[in-house]
Amino acid sequence: MECENGAQVTGAKGLRTTKGDAMLPNDPNMLLSVLNLKLRDYYPDLDALCDDLDVDREELLKKMDDAGYHYDPEGNCFR
Repeated sequence: MECENGAQVTGAKGLRTTKGDAMLPNDPNMLLSVLNLKLRDYYPDLDALCDDLDVDREELLKKMDDAGYHYDPEGNCFR
């Protein structure tokens, strides 16, 4: 789905991003895998990931929290 401003939406409760190649999965378990891979291989912290992918940090944290996962800044991953 695409918004007026060109932002991509992954679903009714999905994470918005303005970069077409940065679509994030809506399923929390798939999202966990993608986020941890990106945090491990490409980003020094969650803020850098959110800034680069144009993802709302608080929305992401809430979605992951609702699924039982929490960001660990020391390990730079969700657990």
